[in-house]
Amino acid sequence: MDAQYRISGRTAHEITASVEDGVRLGAIPPDSHLPSVRGLASDLGVSPATVASAYQRLRQRGVVCTDGRRGTRVRTTPPIAAVRSFSNVLVPSGIRDLADGEPDPLLLPDIAPVLRSLSTEDLRLGDLGPLPELLDYAKQQLIELPSDAVYTMVAGALDGIDRLLTSHLRPGDRIGVEDPGWSAALDVVAVHGLVPVPMPVDDEGPTPDGVRAAVEAGARAIVVTARAHNPTGASISGSRANALRPLISDVLLIEDDHAAGLTHLRLHPLSGSGSRWAFLRSASKPFGPDLRCAVLAGDAETIARVEGRLRLNSGWVSTILQRVFLQMWRHHDLTAARRLYDTRRSALLLALARRGIHAQGRTGINVWIPVADEVWAVASLREAGYAVAPGRLYRVRSEPGVRVTISALPEPEAEAFADAVAAARAVPRRMAIAR
Repeated sequence: MDAQYRISGRTAHEITASVEDGVRLGAIPPDSHLPSVRGLASDLGVSPATVASAYQRLRQRGVVCTDGRRGTRVRTTPPIAAVRSFSNVLVPSGIRDLADGEPDPLLLPDIAPVLRSLSTEDLRLGDLGPLPELLDYAKQQLIELPSDAVYTMVAGALDGIDRLLTSHLRPGDRIGVEDPGWSAALDVVAVHGLVPVPMPVDDEGPTPDGVRAAVEAGARAIVVTARAHNPTGASISGSRANALRPLISDVLLIEDDHAAGLTHLRLHPLSGSGSRWAFLRSASKPFGPDLRCAVLAGDAETIARVEGRLRLNSGWVSTILQRVFLQMWRHHDLTAARRLYDTRRSALLLALARRGIHAQGRTGINVWIPVADEVWAVASLREAGYAVAPGRLYRVRSEPGVRVTISALPEPEAEAFADAVAAARAVPRRMAIAR
């Protein structure tokens, strides 16, 4: 937090507004820690209960979250736009960025020929809305989904999750989330005022015990990743899918298959296990992060709710984006990119294993590495020339770790990076004693 910015206020409302102003102005950056309740209360001359109430309001709005013994911090993507930048991560020059979670730009398809092929005829006002030819192609490609599925378009996987939560849940509802899980999805859950119920994840996806516990705890919905899970690379296997389907018949299922083109593993969907379900297939990871477009399939009632809300605000997903998505999906072969990602990921996992480090990374572009102390590990790797993402952005209750995006890690560099990881995992004795 900027040392020049001082949180002010005498009431919970005023303190809340002051913190939000700090976030908006960029003086309180994303992921920064706020003063302790008692410390801020002493500075402001108010009761700790007043500050605690302000922090509770900020948590309910999704602006801040509890960070264990470290207190309260601003979420990575709070629902307040800072005036300085949309970016939350600043990677200095000379540091290899393994933290961004994005595909290798050199492995993305060339969009220019697709854009040149469009004409004014593709922008007729009468054709706005989901492109019938795109929905038809999606049905042909997603043959694993129920035959009575209804299809529509949303502006990316996160937009779809956001709209699905709005259509079915209300603040205070419980929702099962993968732990660790996609940080952006966790932020959206917080913004909606939902109560996350963590579901542990292993290499085959959410564990049956974790899903069962979430449902028994009253979760009205669960969010799962079909393949190439972010951050662990988990993919739901056939046996795991069979074990999970009977457990979720009475909840809304939101299933995200965001990186389908970048994994060789077969899809084993949970969709259709109950009466309310939704399945997302987005374009961002295989075809480009700025291609904000995703197919949403689901039961008729769920899709009708999403489309109804869509028509009340943005109206439709850009027809241009839909046409670009369709052409790339039809004609671009992702085999070479998928194989190169597999090679880079395998090289890192093998290099880590040779040093006695068991990391997760079954598919996709991310690897999850357990560490004893995330702050120390991230700082040590930064000193060694590598930026990685701290695991606390992705965790609810799971053990500490760091997320590494392998799309920017060349195979020959895997050994050197594994050496740096091994050194970063060795917490100095004085720190271990202090904890």
